[in-house]
Amino acid sequence: MSLLIRAISEDTPGPVWSGLFAEYWSAYAKWWARDGLSGRPTYLECRRAISKHMPEIADLYETLCSLVGGGDIEARFLSFYCPPRYLAACSQAVWPGDAPLLVRNYDYDPKAFDAIVLKTQWNGRGVIGTSDGLFGLVDGMNDAGLALSLTFGGRRDVGDGFGVPLILRYILQTCTTVDEAEAILRRVPCHMSYNVTAIDAGRRFLTAYLAPDRPAIITHSAVATNHQERVEWSSHARFTATVERERFLLQRLTLHPETQERFIGAFLKPPLYSTAFSSGFGTLYTAAYRPDERSLELRWPGRTWKKSFADFETDHINLVLPATAVPGHVAI
Repeated sequence: MSLLIRAISEDTPGPVWSGLFAEYWSAYAKWWARDGLSGRPTYLECRRAISKHMPEIADLYETLCSLVGGGDIEARFLSFYCPPRYLAACSQAVWPGDAPLLVRNYDYDPKAFDAIVLKTQWNGRGVIGTSDGLFGLVDGMNDAGLALSLTFGGRRDVGDGFGVPLILRYILQTCTTVDEAEAILRRVPCHMSYNVTAIDAGRRFLTAYLAPDRPAIITHSAVATNHQERVEWSSHARFTATVERERFLLQRLTLHPETQERFIGAFLKPPLYSTAFSSGFGTLYTAAYRPDERSLELRWPGRTWKKSFADFETDHINLVLPATAVPGHVAI
């Protein structure tokens, strides 16, 4: 199974971004309508939700909608408001050393992956991140040195709120510190349970447990896998080995002082690294965000792809992914 990941840069929304949207729209539209369009909010409801909860990016939202033709379904999709359910696995942790470093594995179905590292200067704020739906991000960093990533929170509940990738985009467009990010994580509704880890250039960090049916819980945890304060979906927890991965990371934080390189390297091996691509939860990449350097690395066994605000080449990388799980690897 091959995977092409592209690095793309466009300062303001324009032909590059709209061209990408056109390329992906058929698949997006099919996913958005999979439960029937009557089950999704109307455009008016979506626009009101953006204006109420994310007013600073309401004009940006309207600009993107106009770029793709101003269609009803396209605008509803771009709002990320009350989207269909989706699950990922993922592991993330903050390195315990002096320098700020956030490392994460993104475990997801390669057929549902944008496979784009996008650099933008929307609304005057520089952001680099891994795209989801071309407006949202599954992880990213801004030019102030604030970095974020997400993992699924391991709960079945679905409610009224935004898909978490747009919440990450909103934070990176409007915040510069972890304290500012915390305020948004507390007030913006999320449609499913997700864990968001944030770290800034001063190495202040937090992990927020978001849910659609209860207030956000803000913790100082340096580790997040696929449950929150306790396991609430036992079959999913067993399938993703969330407790085992959390325990492994906590042990590395407390029992094994190590260099940044060794810490990142642990994400490229079991039990964190997964080859369960046939089950839709293989590790598509390991990301290492360095907020003080305003840089990031995407890694795979034996390969490293570096990007930064100072040096962002618009290129691509070709990967060959295993078609089935390799014995000895945890299926997540």
